[in-house]
Amino acid sequence: MRFVLGLLSALLGMLAGWSALAALVIMLAGPGHDGGIAMGAFFDVGPIGGVVGLIAGIWLFTRIGFARNSAAPSVADTSSAAIRTETRLSFPFAVTLLVITAGLAWWAWYELIRSPYLSHGFMTLELEFRLPAGMTLPDNKDDVRIEVEEARGHAMASPAANWRAHDGDRRAIIGSASLTYKTRHRLVRLTLPGIPTQTWPIDLSSDPDPTPAYSPWYVASEASPTKIEMHFRLSADR
Repeated sequence: MRFVLGLLSALLGMLAGWSALAALVIMLAGPGHDGGIAMGAFFDVGPIGGVVGLIAGIWLFTRIGFARNSAAPSVADTSSAAIRTETRLSFPFAVTLLVITAGLAWWAWYELIRSPYLSHGFMTLELEFRLPAGMTLPDNKDDVRIEVEEARGHAMASPAANWRAHDGDRRAIIGSASLTYKTRHRLVRLTLPGIPTQTWPIDLSSDPDPTPAYSPWYVASEASPTKIEMHFRLSADR
Protein backbone atom coordinates (compact mmCIF):
# COMPACT_ATOMS: atom_id res chain seq x y z
CA MET A 1 0.00 0.00 0.00
CA ARG A 2 2.87 2.35 0.78
CA PHE A 3 4.35 1.75 -2.66
CA VAL A 4 1.01 2.44 -4.38
CA LEU A 5 0.43 5.68 -2.49
CA GLY A 6 4.02 6.77 -3.07
CA LEU A 7 3.66 6.12 -6.78
CA LEU A 8 0.37 8.04 -6.91
CA SER A 9 1.94 10.96 -5.06
CA ALA A 10 4.86 11.06 -7.51
CA LEU A 11 2.61 10.82 -10.59
CA LEU A 12 0.18 13.45 -9.34
CA GLY A 13 3.09 15.75 -8.56
CA MET A 14 4.47 15.23 -12.05
CA LEU A 15 1.08 15.94 -13.63
CA ALA A 16 0.58 19.05 -11.52
CA GLY A 17 4.05 20.43 -12.25
CA TRP A 18 3.81 19.69 -15.98
CA SER A 19 0.39 21.32 -16.33
CA ALA A 20 1.18 24.30 -14.10
CA LEU A 21 4.39 25.27 -15.91
CA ALA A 22 2.82 24.84 -19.35
CA ALA A 23 -0.20 26.91 -18.28
CA LEU A 24 2.08 29.63 -16.88
CA VAL A 25 4.02 29.89 -20.13
CA ILE A 26 0.80 30.08 -22.16
CA MET A 27 -0.63 32.71 -19.80
CA LEU A 28 2.49 34.89 -20.10
CA ALA A 29 3.20 34.41 -23.81
CA GLY A 30 -0.24 33.56 -25.22
CA PRO A 31 -1.12 30.49 -27.26
CA GLY A 32 0.25 31.92 -30.51
CA HIS A 33 -1.60 32.53 -33.76
CA ASP A 34 -1.48 28.89 -34.82
CA GLY A 35 -1.18 27.35 -31.36
CA GLY A 36 2.58 26.90 -31.75
CA ILE A 37 3.44 28.51 -28.42
CA ALA A 38 0.88 26.37 -26.62
CA MET A 39 2.28 23.20 -28.21
CA GLY A 40 5.83 24.19 -27.33
CA ALA A 41 4.82 25.08 -23.77
CA PHE A 42 3.19 21.69 -23.26
CA PHE A 43 5.72 19.42 -24.96
CA ASP A 44 9.00 21.34 -24.56
CA VAL A 45 8.67 23.34 -21.32
CA GLY A 46 6.07 21.22 -19.54
CA PRO A 47 8.42 18.23 -18.92
CA ILE A 48 10.69 20.47 -16.83
CA GLY A 49 7.77 21.19 -14.53
CA GLY A 50 6.96 17.48 -14.60
CA VAL A 51 10.39 16.56 -13.24
CA VAL A 52 10.11 19.20 -10.50
CA GLY A 53 6.60 18.03 -9.66
CA LEU A 54 7.74 14.39 -9.52
CA ILE A 55 10.45 15.24 -7.00
CA ALA A 56 8.00 17.39 -5.02
CA GLY A 57 5.45 14.56 -4.94
CA ILE A 58 8.01 12.10 -3.58
CA TRP A 59 9.21 14.65 -1.01
CA LEU A 60 5.67 15.36 0.18
CA PHE A 61 4.99 11.66 0.56
CA THR A 62 8.08 11.13 2.70
CA ARG A 63 7.42 14.27 4.78
CA ILE A 64 3.69 14.18 5.44
CA GLY A 65 2.64 10.79 4.11
CA PHE A 66 3.55 9.08 7.36
CA ALA A 67 2.45 9.58 10.95
CA ARG A 68 4.94 8.64 13.63
CA ASN A 69 3.95 7.05 16.93
CA SER A 70 6.42 7.19 19.78
CA ALA A 71 6.05 4.43 22.36
CA ALA A 72 7.94 3.93 25.61
CA PRO A 73 9.62 0.55 26.18
CA SER A 74 7.66 -2.12 28.00
CA VAL A 75 8.17 -2.83 31.69
CA ALA A 76 9.96 -6.08 30.86
CA ASP A 77 12.53 -4.24 28.75
CA THR A 78 14.16 -2.40 31.65
CA SER A 79 17.62 -2.64 30.13
CA SER A 80 16.82 -0.01 27.50
CA ALA A 81 15.45 3.45 28.05
CA ALA A 82 15.27 4.18 24.33
CA ILE A 83 11.98 5.18 22.85
CA ARG A 84 10.74 3.10 19.93
CA THR A 85 9.37 5.10 17.01
CA GLU A 86 6.83 3.43 14.74
CA THR A 87 5.54 4.88 11.47
CA ARG A 88 2.23 4.33 9.76
CA LEU A 89 0.52 5.85 6.76
CA SER A 90 -1.11 9.21 7.40
CA PHE A 91 -4.85 8.67 7.02
CA PRO A 92 -5.69 12.28 5.92
CA PHE A 93 -2.87 12.25 3.35
CA ALA A 94 -3.91 8.86 1.97
CA VAL A 95 -7.58 9.88 1.72
CA THR A 96 -6.69 13.16 -0.02
CA LEU A 97 -4.45 11.34 -2.48
CA LEU A 98 -7.11 8.75 -3.30
CA VAL A 99 -9.86 11.37 -3.67
CA ILE A 100 -7.75 13.42 -6.14
CA THR A 101 -6.83 10.28 -8.08
CA ALA A 102 -10.46 9.15 -8.23
CA GLY A 103 -11.56 12.61 -9.42
CA LEU A 104 -8.96 12.69 -12.20
CA ALA A 105 -9.83 9.13 -13.24
CA TRP A 106 -13.53 10.00 -13.42
CA TRP A 107 -12.77 13.11 -15.47
CA ALA A 108 -10.61 11.10 -17.91
CA TRP A 109 -13.31 8.43 -18.18
CA TYR A 110 -15.95 11.06 -18.85
CA GLU A 111 -13.91 12.87 -21.49
CA LEU A 112 -12.69 9.76 -23.31
CA ILE A 113 -15.75 7.52 -23.04
CA ARG A 114 -18.82 9.35 -21.80
CA SER A 115 -18.00 12.74 -23.26
CA PRO A 116 -20.87 14.48 -25.06
CA TYR A 117 -18.48 15.18 -27.92
CA LEU A 118 -17.98 12.80 -30.82
CA SER A 119 -15.21 10.23 -30.40
CA HIS A 120 -13.71 11.19 -33.78
CA GLY A 121 -13.69 14.87 -32.83
CA PHE A 122 -15.39 17.36 -35.11
CA MET A 123 -16.78 15.57 -38.16
CA THR A 124 -17.73 17.08 -41.50
CA LEU A 125 -21.22 16.45 -42.80
CA GLU A 126 -21.10 16.83 -46.58
CA LEU A 127 -24.52 17.63 -48.04
CA GLU A 128 -25.95 17.61 -51.54
CA PHE A 129 -29.44 18.83 -52.40
CA ARG A 130 -31.03 17.86 -55.73
CA LEU A 131 -33.77 20.16 -57.01
CA PRO A 132 -36.75 18.95 -59.08
CA ALA A 133 -36.38 18.98 -62.85
CA GLY A 134 -36.88 22.45 -64.28
CA MET A 135 -36.22 24.28 -61.01
CA THR A 136 -33.46 26.88 -61.16
CA LEU A 137 -30.87 27.78 -58.58
CA PRO A 138 -30.72 31.16 -56.82
CA ASP A 139 -28.38 33.68 -58.38
CA ASN A 140 -26.66 34.51 -55.09
CA LYS A 141 -25.10 32.03 -52.68
CA ASP A 142 -26.29 34.19 -49.78
CA ASP A 143 -29.87 33.29 -50.70
CA VAL A 144 -29.14 29.65 -49.79
CA ARG A 145 -29.64 28.94 -46.07
CA ILE A 146 -28.56 25.53 -44.82
CA GLU A 147 -28.97 24.72 -41.14
CA VAL A 148 -27.98 21.59 -39.20
CA GLU A 149 -29.65 20.98 -35.84
CA GLU A 150 -28.03 18.86 -33.15
CA ALA A 151 -29.21 18.18 -29.61
CA ARG A 152 -27.42 21.22 -28.17
CA GLY A 153 -28.05 23.80 -30.82
CA HIS A 154 -27.80 24.77 -34.45
CA ALA A 155 -24.91 25.07 -36.85
CA MET A 156 -25.04 26.99 -40.07
CA ALA A 157 -23.76 24.92 -42.95
CA SER A 158 -21.68 26.68 -45.54
CA PRO A 159 -22.40 26.31 -49.24
CA ALA A 160 -19.22 25.18 -50.95
CA ALA A 161 -17.18 27.53 -53.10
CA ASN A 162 -18.44 25.58 -56.11
CA TRP A 163 -21.91 25.28 -54.59
CA ARG A 164 -23.67 25.01 -57.94
CA ALA A 165 -23.85 21.50 -59.38
CA HIS A 166 -26.13 19.36 -61.48
CA ASP A 167 -27.25 15.75 -61.79
CA GLY A 168 -28.32 15.28 -65.38
CA ASP A 169 -30.97 17.93 -66.07
CA ARG A 170 -31.52 18.60 -62.36
CA ARG A 171 -29.75 21.41 -60.52
CA ALA A 172 -28.02 20.69 -57.20
CA ILE A 173 -26.54 22.54 -54.22
CA ILE A 174 -23.41 21.44 -52.35
CA GLY A 175 -22.69 22.37 -48.74
CA SER A 176 -21.08 21.12 -45.53
CA ALA A 177 -21.32 21.52 -41.76
CA SER A 178 -19.51 20.28 -38.67
CA LEU A 179 -21.04 17.75 -36.30
CA THR A 180 -19.90 17.95 -32.70
CA TYR A 181 -22.12 16.16 -30.19
CA LYS A 182 -23.18 12.62 -29.43
CA THR A 183 -26.92 12.63 -30.08
CA ARG A 184 -29.58 10.78 -32.04
CA HIS A 185 -31.39 14.03 -32.85
CA ARG A 186 -30.04 15.61 -36.01
CA LEU A 187 -31.94 17.57 -38.65
CA VAL A 188 -30.98 19.39 -41.82
CA ARG A 189 -32.99 22.37 -43.03
CA LEU A 190 -32.77 24.08 -46.41
CA THR A 191 -34.36 27.45 -47.13
CA LEU A 192 -34.48 28.92 -50.63
CA PRO A 193 -36.21 32.10 -51.82
CA GLY A 194 -39.93 31.59 -52.37
CA ILE A 195 -39.89 27.96 -51.17
CA PRO A 196 -41.02 26.66 -47.75
CA THR A 197 -38.20 25.40 -45.56
CA GLN A 198 -37.42 21.77 -46.28
CA THR A 199 -36.38 19.44 -43.42
CA TRP A 200 -34.62 16.08 -43.39
CA PRO A 201 -33.75 13.89 -40.37
CA ILE A 202 -30.20 12.53 -40.42
CA ASP A 203 -30.14 8.77 -39.94
CA LEU A 204 -26.93 8.36 -37.93
CA SER A 205 -26.02 6.77 -34.62
CA SER A 206 -25.39 9.00 -31.62
CA ASP A 207 -21.60 8.56 -32.02
CA PRO A 208 -21.22 7.75 -35.73
CA ASP A 209 -18.24 6.53 -37.68
CA PRO A 210 -17.35 8.09 -41.03
CA THR A 211 -19.49 6.83 -43.89
CA PRO A 212 -17.65 5.39 -46.90
CA ALA A 213 -20.11 6.80 -49.45
CA TYR A 214 -23.12 9.07 -49.79
CA SER A 215 -26.42 7.93 -48.37
CA PRO A 216 -29.44 7.30 -50.61
CA TRP A 217 -31.46 10.33 -51.69
CA TYR A 218 -34.12 11.40 -49.18
CA VAL A 219 -37.20 13.51 -49.88
CA ALA A 220 -37.98 16.31 -47.42
CA SER A 221 -40.35 15.31 -44.62
CA GLU A 222 -42.78 18.20 -45.19
CA ALA A 223 -45.89 17.70 -47.32
CA SER A 224 -44.61 20.24 -49.82
CA PRO A 225 -45.15 20.19 -53.58
CA THR A 226 -41.46 21.10 -53.95
CA LYS A 227 -39.77 17.71 -53.68
CA ILE A 228 -36.15 18.62 -53.07
CA GLU A 229 -33.96 15.60 -52.32
CA MET A 230 -30.93 15.41 -50.06
CA HIS A 231 -28.16 12.92 -49.40
CA PHE A 232 -25.08 13.14 -47.19
CA ARG A 233 -21.69 11.72 -46.35
CA LEU A 234 -19.82 11.95 -43.04
CA SER A 235 -16.04 12.24 -42.78
CA ALA A 236 -13.69 12.63 -39.80
CA ASP A 237 -11.60 15.77 -39.57
CA ARG A 238 -8.68 13.79 -38.15
